[in-house]
Amino acid sequence: MEDKANGSVDTKSPVENGQLPDPSNWGVSDVVNYFKATGFEEQAMAFQDQEIDGKSLLLMTRNDVLTGLSIKLGPALKIYEYHVKPLQTQHLKSNAS
Repeated sequence: MEDKANGSVDTKSPVENGQLPDPSNWGVSDVVNYFKATGFEEQAMAFQDQEIDGKSLLLMTRNDVLTGLSIKLGPALKIYEYHVKPLQTQHLKSNAS
C-alpha cells in the first residue's frame, strides 16, 4: 500500500456542516492547504506553482488537472474525481438555489 504523499490512501474531502466547502473565495494558499489536508501534500505544490486560486479551481477541466499541473496520472485522476469535480458540483448547486 502506498502512502498519502503520493495520493493513494486518503481521498475524502473535508466537509463543513455536511457539505463540501465553497472554494470560490479561496486564495492560492487556501487551495494548497485544502489538498495538503486531503493527503496530497506533494501534489498541492503544483497548484501553488501554477497559482491556482479558488475561482481557477472551479474552472479547471479534467484535462487541465491531468496534463496542466505536471502531476503523476494516478494522483491527478484522484484529485479531479474526488475533489475538483465534487467541489465544482457543490458550487454550482449552491449558486443555483
